[in-house]
Amino acid sequence: MLDQESELDSRHQRLTLRPTSRGKIVGKSAKIRAVIDTIDRIAKSNCNVLITGESGTGKESTVAAIHDASKRADKPLVTVNCGALPEALMESELFGHARGAFTGAHATRQGRVAQAEGGTLFLDEIGELPMALQAKLLRLLQQREYTPVGDNRTIKCDIRIIAATNRKLADEVARGTFREDLFYRLNVIELQIPALRERREDIEVLVEHFYRESLAMSGRDDLEGFDDDAIEAMLDHDWPGNIRELENVIQRAVLLAPGPVIQREDIPANLQSSRGPASSAVPAQLPDEGINLREVIEEFESSLVRQALERTKWNKNQAAKLLGMNRTTLVEMVKRKRIG
Repeated sequence: MLDQESELDSRHQRLTLRPTSRGKIVGKSAKIRAVIDTIDRIAKSNCNVLITGESGTGKESTVAAIHDASKRADKPLVTVNCGALPEALMESELFGHARGAFTGAHATRQGRVAQAEGGTLFLDEIGELPMALQAKLLRLLQQREYTPVGDNRTIKCDIRIIAATNRKLADEVARGTFREDLFYRLNVIELQIPALRERREDIEVLVEHFYRESLAMSGRDDLEGFDDDAIEAMLDHDWPGNIRELENVIQRAVLLAPGPVIQREDIPANLQSSRGPASSAVPAQLPDEGINLREVIEEFESSLVRQALERTKWNKNQAAKLLGMNRTTLVEMVKRKRIG
């Protein structure tokens, strides 16, 4: 018979569905198994893939899983964050530049497309790509060729392109901020990653996974795990930051909990009340002693604003759309409530 430690290791391995070169896809829910099944079906092809989902859902691990299972696995997986660089530098970052192409270009520089030759180019946050570059990316997708900045050569390339976004690109197309032809070129296969609140049966699995990882990194040997009350609080939370938020909560608890058991009071305060911050702001029924209605409404409103901002990575335009209000109204509300 397996001892307790061996049994835990065995169970953990069964629940870790897909290790990748950039983290593990962990879970047991039908939704995450469907994602794995889709990865297995599309990995061997060279088709473009568009991965969608909220921030923190694990899109990068999904990209790595596709690459690792493809015929290009022994070649580079190169990432470009389309929202991290100013527009003036993005073209050079993607396609490289010739010596003297612009002030400061003292030497020829290879771009990310060339670095990904034979492998996979991952365009993260593709919805942030400026319109001026979208036409050049379309050429890359259609003809698999590009021209470095300040050069007159046309260079052929052999890469697979995977893009990811937390935006609804169809809505961006309708607004005229994203090219329709580029959208259809990217969206050969759309793989939607579910939010953590849509796969609650995976929360305990992920808690165990991140607890083991955090324990190994922390060097602690005095912890025995989470008590049932702490687990219940995490099961009730809506996780607007998704898996990334959960991982941060576990790391913090492992580092700071006095132990030996991690309790409800050892996790962040916004998780300690049942059903998460938004629903906990409003009592299920009116207490006998009454409430301060204005304060409760104010707290509920603040919670929803904070969740919208966190979910959109503090993009006030997107957060305002989630809340059904004008951006200026949201900005004024954030200042008044001192949310930050």
